[in-house]
Amino acid sequence: MMQFSELITKLGSAVAASSLGTDSQLDPILTGLAPIESAGSGMISYIEGDKFAKFVGSTGASALILPMNEVIQAAAIDRGIAWIAASEPRLLFAQVIKVFYQPFRLPVGIHPSAVVEAGVELGENVSIGAHVVIQPGVKIGNGVTIHPNVVIYPDVEIGDRSILHANCTIHERVRIGAGCVIHSGAAIGSEGFGFVPTASGWFKMEQAGYTVLEDGVEIGCNSSVDRPAVGETRIGRDTKLDNLVHVGHGCLIGSNCALAAQVGLAGGVKVGNGVLLAGQVGVANQVTIGDRAIASSKTGIHRNVDPGEVVSGYPAVSHKLWLKTSAIVNRLPEMYQFFKRNQSS
Repeated sequence: MMQFSELITKLGSAVAASSLGTDSQLDPILTGLAPIESAGSGMISYIEGDKFAKFVGSTGASALILPMNEVIQAAAIDRGIAWIAASEPRLLFAQVIKVFYQPFRLPVGIHPSAVVEAGVELGENVSIGAHVVIQPGVKIGNGVTIHPNVVIYPDVEIGDRSILHANCTIHERVRIGAGCVIHSGAAIGSEGFGFVPTASGWFKMEQAGYTVLEDGVEIGCNSSVDRPAVGETRIGRDTKLDNLVHVGHGCLIGSNCALAAQVGLAGGVKVGNGVLLAGQVGVANQVTIGDRAIASSKTGIHRNVDPGEVVSGYPAVSHKLWLKTSAIVNRLPEMYQFFKRNQSS
């Protein structure tokens, strides 16, 4: 709970303008945050742009985060709603959430039920939860948090301030950078799918390579990042993986990418910087995706994608072509009847 004016002080330079400059008496007490449609008294919410401006007239929120739009700001004042404004309201809303909410953190120290083998190197202010198992040869940086039931195999390095959530598994030959987050159920460095066919069956190819997560990488729940036979599987700085994402052995993913839920990358895929892959995108073996490319949901990528290209469909084509073909598909029954009538005549 805090005064609206206190929130502005906490946000500092992130706030470009506020209603206090127009009406210094409009200083409500804020108790939390809520979506614009359901916000009530004491709540703060946000409006991202003109498309959502109509909600100013109906919301029950006591305060709003608004775009740099004087008309919308005046409408809020007319309704007695306090506001702060920024060029990126959604980003400011994210900063406000951090003021009101801090995620649960374990206390510093090692739980009595944790198993930390001899030879493990621990930094300062490390938190290790119940039933964690850390095997020999592991190096853990300062301020790392390891939640209950995490298992860390030998020959693993974890950078400062990284967080490993409950029940994730870190296999051998993994390097995790600083400020990474591994969510529950994720498996990092698990064996890649390597089998050689022979006359007598499959010969297992041992996966002797490394898995590297650079600084700021986040891995969602129940995702897997596989270890290759040789070389590296690498995920670049600040790249984010949603839940249920599979990264095959030997994939190289650039920085600042986002892979939504159920994306699957086969072995050896190369992904550039700033790439966006929407939900359930599948990428075939050895494909290269250029910087800033985008694939819409359920796209099947079997060819290289040029930098900046937007693709859709299965198999993937340019998004513009996919929109045209989708419009035609909707008319297929009508077209079929037309051709059927003309054929019979």
